[in-house]
Amino acid sequence: MTRVAAIDCGTNSIRLLVADADPVTGELTDLDRRMTIVRLGQGVDRTGRLAPEALERTFAACREYAQIIEKHGARNLRFVATSASRDAENRDEFVRGVVDILGVEPEVITGDQEAEFSFTGATKELTGRTDLHRPFLVVDIGGGSTEFVVGGEHVRAARSVDVGCVRMTERHLVRDGAVSDPPTAEQVAAIRADVEAALDRAEETVPLREARTLVGLAGSVTTVSAIAQDLPEYDSAAIHHSRVSRDRVREITEWLLRSTHAERAAVPSMHPGRVDVIGAGALVLLSIMERIGAEEVVVSEHDILDGIAWSVAQGSSAAAGSTPLSSRDGV
Repeated sequence: MTRVAAIDCGTNSIRLLVADADPVTGELTDLDRRMTIVRLGQGVDRTGRLAPEALERTFAACREYAQIIEKHGARNLRFVATSASRDAENRDEFVRGVVDILGVEPEVITGDQEAEFSFTGATKELTGRTDLHRPFLVVDIGGGSTEFVVGGEHVRAARSVDVGCVRMTERHLVRDGAVSDPPTAEQVAAIRADVEAALDRAEETVPLREARTLVGLAGSVTTVSAIAQDLPEYDSAAIHHSRVSRDRVREITEWLLRSTHAERAAVPSMHPGRVDVIGAGALVLLSIMERIGAEEVVVSEHDILDGIAWSVAQGSSAAAGSTPLSSRDGV
């Protein structure tokens, strides 16, 4: 066993996994897995900079995670930063803060690297399943971007595009500093147009429609599953590997987009940090399912975080492939 720690810092949330990895069996045994909504990408699409309050929220979570890592005695840590920190002019402030707190430099990875990690994390334990047909299409709907990766045993093609639940919400649903409650038909149509354009670009390099099984990752997808199951609280075990039909996803998305903030906040499985962005995230998922003709989505709680942990366990160089600012698709 190798004890590892992995941190995934995205646009909306920062997550920690401390686990024992067994490379022989392909199993990760969780010691601590947690998520904190920090909204690091607050305003980045508009200002091009990380907001001071967003940085402080993120650093506060890092200080908490440092204590947990020390408690479990994990000596191998990899910190991966995604969309928001790629896009920000003042990303050096973010890097310095993380180094001061955790002693490691965050790797600002490319969208293609995100897709690789997501695919590994989501599919490593699906290898022996006979009820799920290959190739898989793994879709990771984040706060600032969405990653698409098609593969079977190995990745065949991947693409990252700049549509995510936070980015679409801030771009189309915010008026006079507040999220529309509920959004207008015109606002919803504007999100749809961005997503459809992004899918067009993704299909230039990724054969989305060749997939036999759609695997959905991240908070927007897992929250849709929780709502579909009418869970009394967020339950990772019930959500992991659940299946949600396209018709049910459409029903939930339509409700989210016509509901008020108070109605969404009253959903017992809804994380408070997702109340304002879940409608956009669900619409991204629905658009993908309609584009490729997927009858259902297989929901995974294992994603990029697990892929990062495996990369540590397998001795990947922490600096391999890092880049201060990746080339991104625009919307």
